[in-house]
Amino acid sequence: MTTTLATRTDWTAIGADLLPDVVALRRAIHAEPEVGLHCPLTTQKAKAALAGLPLEIHDSTSTTGFVAILRGGRSGAAGSNGRTVLLRGDMDALPMTEETGLPFASIIPGAMHACGHDAHTAMLFGAAKALCARREELAGTIVFMFQPGEEGHHGARHMIADGLLDIARPEAAFALHISPNAPAGVFVGREGALLASTDTVLATIRGKGGHAAMPHEAIDPIPVACAIVTALQQHVARRVPVADPAVLTITQIHAGSSHNIIPGEVKLMGTLRTLSETTREAMRAAFHQIAQGIAAAHGCTADTSIEEGYPVTMNDPRATALMRDLAGTISGERGWSTMPAPMMGGEDFSYVLRDVPGAMAFIGVAAEGSDPRTNPPLHNTRMTIDEAVMAKGVAMHCALAERFLEHGLD
Repeated sequence: MTTTLATRTDWTAIGADLLPDVVALRRAIHAEPEVGLHCPLTTQKAKAALAGLPLEIHDSTSTTGFVAILRGGRSGAAGSNGRTVLLRGDMDALPMTEETGLPFASIIPGAMHACGHDAHTAMLFGAAKALCARREELAGTIVFMFQPGEEGHHGARHMIADGLLDIARPEAAFALHISPNAPAGVFVGREGALLASTDTVLATIRGKGGHAAMPHEAIDPIPVACAIVTALQQHVARRVPVADPAVLTITQIHAGSSHNIIPGEVKLMGTLRTLSETTREAMRAAFHQIAQGIAAAHGCTADTSIEEGYPVTMNDPRATALMRDLAGTISGERGWSTMPAPMMGGEDFSYVLRDVPGAMAFIGVAAEGSDPRTNPPLHNTRMTIDEAVMAKGVAMHCALAERFLEHGLD
């Protein structure tokens, strides 16, 4: 059962009042999705929506992201300037062709907001507008982080490197992520590991090319590559603790040019997911050792490398408890659902949480009458959301900011 944590302000009602503006911005962004670190149209729309509000805008130098800082009108218990909290919304889309049939569907070929970042940006705008209207009542500072490049481009890391978190250093950070596979308005999360680290593994196995009819005169790298893939899966199954898991999936194998030619090399690529730095480092070492060792045993060589991805998304227990308790105020007794286990997807809000205690939670956006279990999931060309739920997302952002500025994570 979820406990209810009282807030001074009825943020649920305020979120509902702002819903038309939030929906309008979400639809405008949805129609013109942008991929990667540079999303100028999306940034322009977000800044236009924020125009006239008492915010300090600071731009990222390496992306089109920005932070908007709201300094409250009264001091807090933490000191003369009060506490500082960060709220984040990501802005970028995915390289996919939309098939929703919505009247505001993407007009950009090969790009779609299939992960809900349009809704994240719109909800963060709604929260900024609501909190700006109550500036004089706020006991501290709020940093609204509008971030591109979440989908594999390390946007948060770039913005942190640009120094944007040092302008008004946050003491806590929060983010929301929509989920079409959770009931509308239900917040879903857990303390500790929420999402996995996301490294990319690569190997080039080199043998000796030759005629396919005379393999004894060549050194065929293809069966060697197959042996490496099998050995990697065996290592995960037999050497990695089930309580501290890893997923290592080889997703690409490239080799050869004809049916009668043994190629000289095979290229492998895949993803490595873990929930702790201990297992992450152990699996990185195992990948190099297994690929290189098996290749050498068969007379081949293996050049291996790992492209470092996102860290584990680690939720602070106190911050998670705050989100859980506020969910009861915003969405009622069943407003919170605790995830039984982490998801092995990744999220670059992990860079923020590596530096600042905080938490991320999912908010269910399954449309009324739909079955959350069978709805098109995130990263699907037919993914849609119940836009009305964004009012609750606005309310959660606002309630988190108000509560943290007043009481911290105590």
